[in-house]
Amino acid sequence: MKLRVVNLGLPKTGTTTLARALRRAGCRVADHKIRSKQTDNTELHGVYVADLLYRGYYETGDPGAYLTEFDAISEMSVLREGRSVWPQMDFGLIMAIKTHHPGVKFLASGRDAFQISQSMLAWSDLGSARLPLASVPGLPEGYGETSGERVQWINAHYAFLRNIFRSDDDFLEYDVADPAARDLISGFLEFPVNWWGKSNVNKLNEVA
Repeated sequence: MKLRVVNLGLPKTGTTTLARALRRAGCRVADHKIRSKQTDNTELHGVYVADLLYRGYYETGDPGAYLTEFDAISEMSVLREGRSVWPQMDFGLIMAIKTHHPGVKFLASGRDAFQISQSMLAWSDLGSARLPLASVPGLPEGYGETSGERVQWINAHYAFLRNIFRSDDDFLEYDVADPAARDLISGFLEFPVNWWGKSNVNKLNEVA
């Protein structure tokens, strides 16, 4: 199965909402980690999407080589259990997806950078500990504890995506808070996305 939809947005930008919407639209979605109910292949159970993408990229050249049961990715990064892997920030891997999966549509889920930063801060220890203690592309170990540092990093990521996809009809950046987001995504993907709401909402910050 070829990848049809790949989201390059950061965590806490409505990626779980996107996953649910795409599943309801008929897609097989890989979201952060492969769950046992998604495949009978026990070798994939509990494996992070990020690790599968890099395994495919370096072993075969195709980042989707070990994701053949899925046609969409809603969140691909991982920052937990000693793993800090961010494929959405890797130009080579992104271009390899584009090369090996002709016609793939790239999304960039986002919203106001300060709101993303605050949501990261409110979500478990993502903003308070995991980001500043890890080495992340554009945010080396020791950075990311303050709002200013996180906002600068967030803005830089989306600027990076706009730069590499400039004038590319297969790329859509959208604001998850935009009332027209569902219709924008549906028109871009050229298939109906009928459900849109909020999933995985922060208890202290009620934004998807």
